[in-house]
Amino acid sequence: MLTKSMKLGFVAVTIGLIVFVINWNLVEGGWWLFRYALAPGNLVLSFFSEEIDFWPKLILQLSGQFFVVSIIGFLYFIAKKRRKNK
Repeated sequence: MLTKSMKLGFVAVTIGLIVFVINWNLVEGGWWLFRYALAPGNLVLSFFSEEIDFWPKLILQLSGQFFVVSIIGFLYFIAKKRRKNK
């Protein structure tokens, strides 16, 4: 279960990084998909000040993306396993 949830976390970070690069380089900010694809990372960023520099903010966003998706995935797999055992 833990490895599956960690794989989901890495997939979420990869998708988030791709969406971030597209938003930063091609769209130049304001891409509507950015808000939804990086929602877990943005949730973690909401606990910090907006005056953080770029690189620490990016690291916080991507690590938040990983941890939130991994935790949600882990809880999902636990619930799925318990439902299967009943």
